[in-house]
Amino acid sequence: MDIAAYTEQSSEYRTRPVPVDWAVVESWLGLELPTDYRELLDRHGPVLFGDHLWVHGPYVQDDRFDYGKWLHQQHRSARIELRELHGAQRPPVHPEPGGLLAFGATRESDTLFWDTADPDPDRWTVVVQRISHDENGAAGWYRTGLALGPLLHSLVTGPDVPPIGPRPAVRAGTAFLTEAVAWTPPPPAVPRLDEEQRRFALQTGTGLAALRVLTPPPEHPYLGSGHTWTSLAAALGTELPTDYREFMELYGSGHLGGWLRLHTPLRNGTHDFIEHQRDTSENYAFFREDDPEEYPLPVWPEPGGFLPFATSRDGDELGWLAQGPDPDRWPLAIWPRHADQGPPLEGGLVDVLLAWLRREIDVPGLPAYDEEDDPVEYATFEPFDDNAYW
Repeated sequence: MDIAAYTEQSSEYRTRPVPVDWAVVESWLGLELPTDYRELLDRHGPVLFGDHLWVHGPYVQDDRFDYGKWLHQQHRSARIELRELHGAQRPPVHPEPGGLLAFGATRESDTLFWDTADPDPDRWTVVVQRISHDENGAAGWYRTGLALGPLLHSLVTGPDVPPIGPRPAVRAGTAFLTEAVAWTPPPPAVPRLDEEQRRFALQTGTGLAALRVLTPPPEHPYLGSGHTWTSLAAALGTELPTDYREFMELYGSGHLGGWLRLHTPLRNGTHDFIEHQRDTSENYAFFREDDPEEYPLPVWPEPGGFLPFATSRDGDELGWLAQGPDPDRWPLAIWPRHADQGPPLEGGLVDVLLAWLRREIDVPGLPAYDEEDDPVEYATFEPFDDNAYW
């Protein structure tokens, strides 16, 4: 049954059909998709159902949504979360045979999947991955027992379908996909590294030589303007370690591994290196005054003080403990946002970053990637520019 028969059209964001070449999409997935899903999207395009549930399809819109990337992210997240379950409780995830296949999301950041174990896609039932655990499903997973069409119908006309219903009988176009077009599968990926390069990057290589193979530096590193290393040292009151300056000369400031933001060192003015250092030191000192056992580190410019130079995506701070007059002997330390203060890290900056990208260390603030992730895929570097906050 078409959702138009039992829902009202939103006046603000009207649904808009976007033609899709289903044969191409299904060939890429290696699966046929349910008839009710294809008909829903053929008639309405990207849709927000019941002001709560986005039914995602093979669409793309610059900087907003890419179907293939979205599937990859949802399936990776599901694979990791499902490790909490064991035996028959733990379903496979696409592209494993019969694996869960993502197709939707809710305003509460839940994800909707099909259980594709049945060879007939029109018999696939919906499984909801809850962000928070609840009594309706082990470890946040809830099996509705309904296919997509009956599920949508029941959300607005039938009995409550915990944990995502009931919902108002309204349909709307997806507000962030008003200019979406049909998504086209990418060409088969060509490995970035051959076997010899991969072995050097992940096993046998050392230092910057290995790091630059694993994570290619940008063509134009961004260091900022207004300072030189000499004037920064004068303003800061200390020189910075040699391996840090060598790393920054090669890579510049940027986002490493999708996780670690390396601050722009030679910018002079708003959001410069010294401002970030000062703000972080003041924040740490504030917390330390209230709870010195929880926050035991001195802060720069105190003797041996913590001097930050990078921030994680989750708000952890990476820096040095400025112990002694020789910066090249300063140990690295992390101020973790969600864990107790740990000991200093072993090794210099390049050694630590290389070990982290290789999944050889896993500490609060520098968490290891999942065991099934390919380190080469995640060892990325995105350079900053003049517009970057960091």
